Amino acid sequence: MEKKTALVTGVSGGIGKSIKQSLMNEQIEVISPSRSELDLSSSESINNFLTNLSKSIDILVNNAGILKVGKHNDLSSSDFQEILQVNVIAPFVLMSKLSDSMKENKFGRIVNISSIWSQVSREGRSIYSASKAAVDSLTRSFALELSSYNILVNSVAPGYVNTELIKKNNSQTELDYIKKNIPLGRFAETSEIANLVTFLCSEKNSYITGRVITIDGGYILK
Repeated sequence: MEKKTALVTGVSGGIGKSIKQSLMNEQIEVISPSRSELDLSSSESINNFLTNLSKSIDILVNNAGILKVGKHNDLSSSDFQEILQVNVIAPFVLMSKLSDSMKENKFGRIVNISSIWSQVSREGRSIYSASKAAVDSLTRSFALELSSYNILVNSVAPGYVNTELIKKNNSQTELDYIKKNIPLGRFAETSEIANLVTFLCSEKNSYITGRVITIDGGYILK
């Protein structure tokens, strides 16, 4: 692949770290700002980061996101606004602004990290599911608007991944039950998510755009 530059958000977590490493293994330069450099909850921070960005971005991976778990009567409108800002509005702004240079170069790859919870749900996931469904809608719209510039836009929707996050939000009993309900009988490894993202970001992907690609071991089939 000709030397490309990628911006990947949210690399402090397991999936983000694996995506960064996988792209670097393909000789792609990766810009991975810390929260102090790019705070997705702050429109001012996003605008400052983009203004000071000196590199032309060929690949954008919107991986950063927040999860708020709670039933509807435990959540507030402020919770909803916060999750929409980080999970939906920030990716929208980054895609809108960074696609300008992609248009000039007639090349771009954008991958939004979505979730199976954009397609199905469970108790306590209302606003998170809504935010990821919105991301998938953005993916489809941007794919249509940018297709003539050779910019491909896709969502990757992981199921349960072997990270600290699922251990934080599920008891061991729940984890055992979930694993029994995954046809492949295990959680995904972060490298498996990263491999799919890297393919979608590469020139090997020349015809997939506007898709939400689920990678869940068959979980939502049951």
